[in-house]
Order: sequence, then structure tokens, then C-alpha cells
Amino acid sequence: MQEQLINDTSEAFRSAFQSEPERIFLAPGRINIIGEHVDYSDGFVLPAAIDKHICFAVKQTEDSGTCTFFAKDFNESFSFKVHEKQSPVSRTWANYLLGVFNAIQESGRETGGLQIAFSSTIPMGSGLSSSAALECGFAYILNELFNLNLTKKELALIGQKSEHTFVGVNCGIMDQFSSVFGKEHQVMMLDCHSLDHQYFEANLEGYSLVLFDSCVKHTHLTSGYNDRRKEVDYGKKILWEKFPSVRKFRDFSLEMLDEARAEMGGTSYKRCFYLLKEIKRVEEAAKALSEGNTGYLGQLLNETHAGLSKEFEVSCNEIDFLAEKALKENGVLGARMMGGGFGGCSINLIRDERVEEVIENITARYKAAFGIEMKVYRVKISDGINEYKRNEHVI
Repeated sequence: MQEQLINDTSEAFRSAFQSEPERIFLAPGRINIIGEHVDYSDGFVLPAAIDKHICFAVKQTEDSGTCTFFAKDFNESFSFKVHEKQSPVSRTWANYLLGVFNAIQESGRETGGLQIAFSSTIPMGSGLSSSAALECGFAYILNELFNLNLTKKELALIGQKSEHTFVGVNCGIMDQFSSVFGKEHQVMMLDCHSLDHQYFEANLEGYSLVLFDSCVKHTHLTSGYNDRRKEVDYGKKILWEKFPSVRKFRDFSLEMLDEARAEMGGTSYKRCFYLLKEIKRVEEAAKALSEGNTGYLGQLLNETHAGLSKEFEVSCNEIDFLAEKALKENGVLGARMMGGGFGGCSINLIRDERVEEVIENITARYKAAFGIEMKVYRVKISDGINEYKRNEHVI
């Protein structure tokens, strides 16, 4: 599949620019094993890069003043002048790129002209962070081609800043960090407060991670996401007023939360309760995964889904259905909503020999219930953004 993506993107470059690309880069999507919505609350998350990518075919141009993109999957082109101040435009996909360029421009670094064609095997709108792959892939390319001397951490932060400033989604750092820092066969436990991170072996012997794509994306994703942030921020404000000596949100105890319940109100209480419990689950899951304790990992995934559905209220009927029905199948240890919510994918931990049967059963039940053909993605944990070369794969 990767070779096919590279060939297709290279062909798209030839068609768009009537020349050969000079270099090929791959930026992966990501899954998050556990730790949903805690990346903006001083929490820990447990993401991993996956073997679905945006491929960029790239060439530096003699005309050093223009960057031109061809988005193969949209069959659209977009150009901008590198010496001009950038502003958001009406085309969403272009804003991810413009935001990255703007952040690099603001840092005082200079770049030249480029021609880039890109295409993706990361399904859009399914919670696998195609946007972070697009942002960070472009930042990585600029860093490599123009020797900008940006660290990996800076590349991730530039991707996040692009989403905040040019796209209007007040996202945390997890997606961008995963795309940049991913390692094959390993998950990363990222401290979203300090950005310290450590790797754990993804010890899933005999089990696979399979994503069920609901193929729905309810319109309240952006509004719902930003609403949850406001509700959480209000709860945090009340907690810090009552307990000013606590340094990080994750250090509040559930007893402290109970003491603040009357003042913060039921909604903010529920949101903060979910987050504090979820942060602890991430630490437990990292340990379970590294020890190969798949049974306990599955239990933690199930607890997370219940919290996302009932306490954080970012699930939806379709995803609740997928998680609930999956857990009734033999060989499924855990199932939960993954991503921002209101649609997208569920992530399922399934015994290898049961995968085909579970997929067949859930596909049929979902079609019967909602009239929708569910999509299925089997994912393997892979490396972060890298340059691809035919004869040697350069990381």
C-alpha cells in the first residue's frame, strides 16, 4: 500500500508540474490507545504513529518566491508567495499549510520556492489525525530542504500553532507529537504538560488493533470540542481558587473535585471527573501494554468509552453501537471511541484469529441498524515522519 501511495503521488506530481519530484516524504496518521481529551489538561496520552500516511512528492524551484501545492485527493491546486504575509483562505486544506508557513515566517527563518504534490491513505474525518500529518509533514519538509535547524519538538509545536491560528481548532499537542516522534512497534506516553515522553513496547502478542469507521462525522465536532474546553476550563478555575497550591490539573484528587462540585456545577464536574480518571488510566495502560497484559488493557479501554459517552458526552449513537456490539463478540477485549468525538472511529482490541469474524458480524449489524457501510482499518504501529528513498529508508 505504501509503494502504491508513493507511485500515485509521484505520478500526480509529474502530471501537475511536468517534471520529476526530487524527494519523497511520508507523514503518518496516529491512533491513541488511551487518553482522550486529556492533552489540553496536563494529562498523559498513549499515542502511536500508524502505517497510513500522507505522501509528499517535492521539488525545489528556480523561482524561489512561490510555493505551489497540488492536492491529488481533492484535485485542487494552491499557490502562495513566500515573501508575503500569509492569511487564512477559504480552502481548509490550504490553511493547515499556510499556518505552518506563517509560524516559520514569524520565527524569522527564510525559505524558498517549492512544488509539492501530496496524497493520503489516512482516511479524513475518522480521528486518525490527517491534519497533523499534513501540518507536520510540511514543517518537516521545510526544515529539511532549507536547513532551518528546528528540533522535532519545535516541528510539533508549529503544527499545533497552525491549527490554532489558521484553522480555528484549539487542539492539544498529541496529534502533532505522534506524527513527528512515532517509533515502529512502540507507543509513546507523552506528558502533555512538560512534553516529556517515554516509549513502551507495544506488546500485543496474539491481538490486533482494528478500527471501525462509523463513516459519520456530526457537525458539532468543532463546536462541541471548543464547548468541552470551556466547561473544563471553568471547572479548573474553581478548583484552583479552592486549592491554589496544586500545580497541575492532574494533581487534583477526586476528593478535591467533590469539594468543588457545588460551585462548579454538574456539567463542569462531570467533565473534570472524566479527565482525572482518564489520566490515571493512561499510566495503567502503558504498564499493561508493556507487560503484555491485554486483558487489563481491554478493561481500561472499556472504562474510557463509558467515560467519553456518559461523563464527557462526546460520543454518538453510531459509535456507542459499534463499541457495545463489539464487546459482545468472542475475542474482543476492549472497544472505545477514539478521537475528538461525535463520529469517526472506534478502536478495538481483538484476538487475531477472531478478527475476520468480528469484522463480518459488526459490519452486518451496523448496516442493519444505520444503513451505513462501515469501513475497517487494520493498523500497525510505525515510524514518525521520514524521508523515503527507494533503496534506503532514511529516518
